[in-house]
Amino acid sequence: MYKSLERYIQFLQSKGELIRIREFVDPVLQIAEIADRVSKSPHGGKALLFENTGTNFPALINAFGSDKRIAYALGANNINDISKGINNLLKTLTTPMNSMRDKLKLLPTLKRAVGWMPKIVGAKGKCQEIIIRKPDLGILPVLQCWPYDGGRFFTLPLVHTKDAETGIRNTGMYRMQIFDKNTTGMHWHKHKTGARHYEQYKAQGRLMPVAVALGGDPVYTWCATAPLPDNIDEYLLAGYLRNKRVELVHCISHDIEVPADADIVIEGYVDPAEDLLIEGPFGDHTGFYSLEDLYPRFHVTCITHRRNAVYPATIVGIPPHEDAYIAKASERIFLEPIRFAISPEVEDIHMPKVGIAHNIAVVKIKKSYPGQAIKVAHALWGAGQMMFCKVIVVVGDNIDTHDYNEVLKAVAMRWNPQTDTHFSKGILDVLDHAAQVMGYGGKMCIDATEKLPEELCQGKNNVQCGELIKFYHKSDKPRTNARIVITFDDNVDLTDIETCVWLAGNNIDISRDCSIENDMLLIDATIKHKGYKGFNRPFPNVLCSSTETIKQIDEMWNILKIGDFIASPSLRYQKLVQLGKAAIDE
Repeated sequence: MYKSLERYIQFLQSKGELIRIREFVDPVLQIAEIADRVSKSPHGGKALLFENTGTNFPALINAFGSDKRIAYALGANNINDISKGINNLLKTLTTPMNSMRDKLKLLPTLKRAVGWMPKIVGAKGKCQEIIIRKPDLGILPVLQCWPYDGGRFFTLPLVHTKDAETGIRNTGMYRMQIFDKNTTGMHWHKHKTGARHYEQYKAQGRLMPVAVALGGDPVYTWCATAPLPDNIDEYLLAGYLRNKRVELVHCISHDIEVPADADIVIEGYVDPAEDLLIEGPFGDHTGFYSLEDLYPRFHVTCITHRRNAVYPATIVGIPPHEDAYIAKASERIFLEPIRFAISPEVEDIHMPKVGIAHNIAVVKIKKSYPGQAIKVAHALWGAGQMMFCKVIVVVGDNIDTHDYNEVLKAVAMRWNPQTDTHFSKGILDVLDHAAQVMGYGGKMCIDATEKLPEELCQGKNNVQCGELIKFYHKSDKPRTNARIVITFDDNVDLTDIETCVWLAGNNIDISRDCSIENDMLLIDATIKHKGYKGFNRPFPNVLCSSTETIKQIDEMWNILKIGDFIASPSLRYQKLVQLGKAAIDE
């Protein structure tokens, strides 16, 4: 649909969804501060094209940051249209073929499917109009988003690797910190396909070729984040969404394929024999800094780009940002495959923005037997990226999962802390800073479904009356009959419900910080300092712009012609920041 990122930009402008900023704005801190303000405005604000970045490349940010723009990026007017299409496709492919006529009806679908397969073309692509064999990453307007970041980071890179044994291609999105003009970090987590490929090359004692694409058709960016099963080509999904195969070209310096219509391609390799390098800190999508850790280094051997290329970027932090809309698209589009392959009783899944896509999920099921809510929770904890989810609230099929008042009413009416709270342990996101150990910790299922007779025999109908949730400061002495009591640090505004829920999701390890006492679910959402109940990790700081950066953008706002003045969202969170560094407890 879009032959380049520039075409998508033109489309957004035609829809009134783009603001062009012609005055110089510094990629270090200033672009991110402006994007933070705009992306948190109602309905996600507008996409921003910074045309004067101090380089030859304009920078596009917040391009996916609304329900409209993420749908446009995927070639639809509404994300639900894509979900319906996948539902129809699955029904077509799984309907019994009882006659030759039934089988013949399937042929058009199979013919279309062949047209979704990516195609490698022999000629050079648009992404290779300019070839730079002595690469210098300094030519690109790479952002630093937050004051205690370790440096500048690529935030929307499409990282291409190949399975060392099968040659199957994978495209993932892993942040990349610039260390010098031709070296970056490669931040792939242990659960990601890129990390698995890395271990293969390490075992074989071989250099690992890597190619990083930036821009091109915006569908590629979403596909790189999509929760596809391992060994399913992301460009097959892109071909389905476009109903047209993706054309790929070979890199200049090694044998990895990238989209011919990408804007920029960074070619290079990772040497698994090298010592790992300290990477970070980085202001992450959790709203906290992910702290320094060891990751491989990526050596750049060549940069290619199209003429008039655009550099794409994003900012992540305290939600919402455009990653929330990207996650929402995945939530809607992959609902049918989850129902088809994992839990057919699931009617809907909703992951609130304040839950940063993996801390909290509300799941609606069509219930037909006792214990089904628990079964569904465990099935989802074993399903792809749902394995990272901490808290799953299961409701019945008469509840709108997107209506929080309905969800809370269901919990109030149908959940007993003693009998309907189920604790487990499992995999957590590597970025989960509250876990006792990295990547592993507690999980909780709250069963707010209507109880069946078999469950009532177990005392599950004994739902207590009174207030459902109460927030307290840790210096307070709770006096309440509420069924959920959440304790926060004294600097938290307890009237700011969104902030409280966001903090609670981030700052707890279920197995350490949640307990049932006197028919109450007690949740400790305070900062965990070293030595607290065996916790022995540094605790990260909350993300906030510096006072200096906020003042700079305040003074520039009218000159930039962005629209009505928007105050910095960081002002809301400044009182949560402690000390002047990324970690508050080394």
